[in-house]
This record gives sequence, C-alpha cells and structure tokens, in this order.
Amino acid sequence: MMQERLFPLGESDFETVRCEQFYYVDKSLFIRELLGESGKVILIPRPRRFGKTLNLSMLRYYFERNESSHQG
Repeated sequence: MMQERLFPLGESDFETVRCEQFYYVDKSLFIRELLGESGKVILIPRPRRFGKTLNLSMLRYYFERNESSHQG
C-alpha cells in the first residue's frame, strides 16, 4: 500500500522532511547561490512561513555531512 505524502507543516528539520518523504520544494540550488556570494553577512528576508528555518537546516546538513551520514 502506498503511503500518502504530506506537507511538512511546522517541520523545520531537513533530514526529517527527507526521511519521512514529505512534499517540499527543492531549494538545493540555494546552496550554490550562497556559495557564490562574497559578503561577510548574508541577509535572507522572507515572509513568515516561507521556509527560512528549513533552508538553514538544509545548509547545516550540507556543510556538516560526512561519509556515515551521506545517503546517496
């Protein structure tokens, strides 16, 4: 039986969103954009509920990954 996918309302941990297969908008190109910036500070102004915390969680997992945590 196929599991119904849900939206990650209120979920801000990227690994949980991936592992539990929630729907989410892939913003991985955001990492490339940030790496191309040369400023000391990067301001990310977005409205409420726009995914700022989830994006920061994605960045944290990207920069802290290692062989044991990499799944693909």
